[in-house]
Amino acid sequence: MAGDPAQFEEPILQIRRQIEELGRENGETDPDPRIGELEKKYVAVSREIYANLTPWQKTLVARHPLRPYTLDFINYLFDDFVEIHGDRKFADDLAIVSGFGSFEGRSCAVIGHQKGRDTKEKIVRNFGMPRPEGYRKALRVMKLAEKFGLPVFTLIDTVGAYPGVGAEERGQAEAIAVNLREMAGLCVPIIVTVTGEGGSGGALALGVGDRVFMLEHAVYSVISPEGCAAILWKDPGAAQEAARAMKITAVALKELGVIDEIVPEPPGGAHSDHAGAAALLRPYLQKAMRELSRMKPALLREERYKKFRKMGHYEKS
Repeated sequence: MAGDPAQFEEPILQIRRQIEELGRENGETDPDPRIGELEKKYVAVSREIYANLTPWQKTLVARHPLRPYTLDFINYLFDDFVEIHGDRKFADDLAIVSGFGSFEGRSCAVIGHQKGRDTKEKIVRNFGMPRPEGYRKALRVMKLAEKFGLPVFTLIDTVGAYPGVGAEERGQAEAIAVNLREMAGLCVPIIVTVTGEGGSGGALALGVGDRVFMLEHAVYSVISPEGCAAILWKDPGAAQEAARAMKITAVALKELGVIDEIVPEPPGGAHSDHAGAAALLRPYLQKAMRELSRMKPALLREERYKKFRKMGHYEKS
């Protein structure tokens, strides 16, 4: 099973290496004219490859170790961010970043999953898998935002909630369930963006929103393809087949009505250009905030309820 995005990215990486090599040879004062042609080729090849990714390849891109995380998006999109720590019950869970800042001049709350870049940070952030105190911290910030009439922005990127014994003993399932209930009833706009891997209830605990956006190469599912394959086929190696069957891509989920809009990514994916990815997301957040800010609280709650109730299909026997 191919598990390395570099395999299908190799043609892109080859062009990038050529550009970097020519840049080193000639310097900034005397740029090689071939660089311009290579940059055009880089964009064209990137678009061609990324326009034809399979669901499994999109999963690998969503998990790319260089993909922008919550703190990266905060850096590019939100001003004067002040992080809030702790759930006032047990501890501070660093797998979730939450706090207050401003977006387009308006104060707001920002909450999102945070994975680590290197081994040390991955351990500190628990690989982006929140414990119950992380969800309680997030809810604490949401309720403060409601108290002061501030919109809430959430950024989803987690393989799922942490399944450890300690997390279960401290009420992992309850913490997620309470977040679902409370987010459904908040009286302020909630704008959700799936930026990477949206996994199971660990993602949905930040995912009940008035607008749900999804980056072009993100994935969103009830279980990982490997987990699905292990259950249905007793073979984690069947993850590629599972990814196709699960409808986890942005295109599939928009058709199913699970998300509202697909946010395009830069050529070569969001991991190739963090600033570009944030710039492409910005207008979607701007439009959503403008539209939702005009709605009365009661209507916000009512429309949010209808939005999630109409998802899925069932038949009466």
